[in-house]
Amino acid sequence: MTLKAVIFDVDGTLADTEEAHRQAFNATFKEFGLAWYWDIELYVELLAVAGGKERLAHYCRCVDPARLAQPDSMAFIEKLHERKTRLYELRVATGEVPARPGVIHLVRELLDAGVRLAIATTTSRANVDVLLATTLADLPANCFEVIGAGEQATAKKPAPDIYRWVLNQLGLPGDACLAIEDSKNGVCAALGAGIPVLVTECFWTGDDDFTGAMTVLPDLEGIDLARLEHWHTQQK
Repeated sequence: MTLKAVIFDVDGTLADTEEAHRQAFNATFKEFGLAWYWDIELYVELLAVAGGKERLAHYCRCVDPARLAQPDSMAFIEKLHERKTRLYELRVATGEVPARPGVIHLVRELLDAGVRLAIATTTSRANVDVLLATTLADLPANCFEVIGAGEQATAKKPAPDIYRWVLNQLGLPGDACLAIEDSKNGVCAALGAGIPVLVTECFWTGDDDFTGAMTVLPDLEGIDLARLEHWHTQQK
């Protein structure tokens, strides 16, 4: 089937966001008087848990299960995540988060060729919006026809829910699309929805198992529509 749409993940795929996320988490912990600190090694491990609130709850369960057993525990997690999101947005707004190499050029080429574009991510819609308004502001407004974020799927990646939601909004079958991801969780989610997937490795996920991906690249620099269509065809 002809390639009709390309569906992008966000964190680590469209932009190099994870360090800004990590710093925002740590700044939040400090503001709330928590003796929590996520160094790089620990954060790499925690990225196996998709979704910021889910990651916070998982970590709290590991290091302070008594706190998580309190009746107001989820309200506490919500407050942490809300503040972390705001601190992350401030970092993005000040230019701390660069686009991944090749992303802007490829998106423009796909748009010019009439290929439909979408986003499928487990991060919040607020995080997506601030990235589109700053780091990716050179792209045409509303170039992503469908944006599926954490709010649209109860089960986060590696569950395929967010990709299935995006496919439903696009009105396309999985094999008419191509997903671009950077993590094992993302690969599993896309494949679970029947979508061929290409991986662009990043610092945070370079040791992931990308079994099932059509190809694994260091980034999207020099990648064009012809190459995407070739890889997509090879999956048939």
